[in-house]
Amino acid sequence: MLVTGTGCVKDEGVNEEMTRMVPRLLPPVVVWLLTTVLLVVAPGLDAADSSVAGTPALGSGAWWVAFVVLTAQAVVLAERRARPLPVLLIVAAASVVLGLGGAGDVTSLSAAAVLVAVWSAVTAAPLPRRARALAGALTGAGLLVAAGTALSQTNIGLPAGTAVLAGLVQGAGVIVLPALLAATVRARRDAREARSDLARAVDREQSAHIAAAIAEERTAMARELHDIAAHHLTGIAVMTGAVERQIDIDPAGAKESVRQVRTQSTAMLRELRGLVTLLRSPGQAAEASGQERLSHLPSLVEDARRAGLEVSFATLGPEAALEQVGPLAQLSAYRTVQECLANAARHAPGARCELVVDSRGPDEVVVTVRNGPPRTTPPDRPPKRHGLGLVGMQERADLTGSILEAGPTAEGGWQALLRIPG
Repeated sequence: MLVTGTGCVKDEGVNEEMTRMVPRLLPPVVVWLLTTVLLVVAPGLDAADSSVAGTPALGSGAWWVAFVVLTAQAVVLAERRARPLPVLLIVAAASVVLGLGGAGDVTSLSAAAVLVAVWSAVTAAPLPRRARALAGALTGAGLLVAAGTALSQTNIGLPAGTAVLAGLVQGAGVIVLPALLAATVRARRDAREARSDLARAVDREQSAHIAAAIAEERTAMARELHDIAAHHLTGIAVMTGAVERQIDIDPAGAKESVRQVRTQSTAMLRELRGLVTLLRSPGQAAEASGQERLSHLPSLVEDARRAGLEVSFATLGPEAALEQVGPLAQLSAYRTVQECLANAARHAPGARCELVVDSRGPDEVVVTVRNGPPRTTPPDRPPKRHGLGLVGMQERADLTGSILEAGPTAEGGWQALLRIPG
C-alpha cells in the first residue's frame, strides 16, 4: 500500500510538471515546425520560378546553416519567460547569422521567433522598473533584424540602399507593431488586476468595518450587562448579608430583606429580558430598554434605599426642561446614576450619597452623584481592581455628546458629574 501511495504522489507530481511545461514549450515547437516546413518548401517554390533565386537549395550548406539556426532559435525561445530580454536579443541576432551564412530570403523565417520573443518581453517584463531595459532590448532587436535582412538582400544582388531600406522596414514591422499590440494587452491586463486588487481592498475594508461594528456591539452589550447586573446584584448582595444577620434576631426584618431580594431579582430579570428583546428586534430600542429616563430616577433611588444605601435626591429647576433631553441621553444618564449608586454600595459601604439633577442651565442638564467616605469595611472585601464601570460611563457620555467628570473628593469620597446637552 505504501508503494502504491508513493507511486500516486509521483504520478501527480509528473502530471503537474507536464502541465506547467506545455504552455512554455508549445510556442517554440509551433515556431520550429512552421519554419522547418517553410524551409523545406521554399527551395521548391524558387525552382518553379526561374526569376527568383534567393533561397538556398535543399540540402546545401547554406540550407543546413539555416536549419541549425532556426532550430537553435526555437530552443532558446523556450527560456523566454525566465529571461525575456536576453532571449529577445539572441533570437534577433539569428537573422544576422542567417544573413552572413548566405541564407538569402530564408532569413525572413527568423521573424517568427522574434515575434514570440517580443510578445513575451513586453508582457512579462515588470514595468516601469525595467522600462529602459525593455526599450533598449527592443531597439537592439530591431537593429539586429534590420542588419540581418540587409545582409541577406545584399547577398542576393539588391542595391545597398534598397537592402538597408528593406531591413529597416522588416525590423520595424517585426518589433514595433507586435510591441504595441503586446503593450495594449499588458495595459488591459494591469488594469484588470488593479480593479481586482481594488475590489479585494474594498472587501477587506468592509470586513474591517464589520469587525469593528461587531466589536462595538459586543462592547455595548457588555456595558448594558454590566450596568444591569452590577446594580441589582450589588443590592442583592447587601440585602442577603442583612438577612444573614437578621434571621435570628429580627425575623420580620429578614422577611422584608428577602422580599427586597425578590424585587431586585425580578427587576434584573425584567431588564435582562428587555436587553434580549433589543438584541432580537433592533428596531424596538425604546420598548426594549424599558424607557429608562431621568423621571425614573426617584424609583431608582427608592430601590437603592431599600437595599440599605443612604441616598438623598434633589431636583433643581423646572422638570419640563428634563423632557427636552433626548431619549438616548436620558438612558445614558439613568445608567450612569445606576452605576454610581452600585459603586457606592460596593466600594463605600455605609457612606451617604447625594443625587442632584440641576436643569436650571439654559442649554444643559447637570446630574451629580456624590458619596462620602466609607464608614465600614467588610472583612471579606476583595482587593481593588480596575473594572469597566467608569469606562462604560465615559463611553455613554461620548456617545450622547455629554461631558463626564469623575474623581475622588477632598473628604475621601467620590463624585461623578454628568453634563447633558439640552
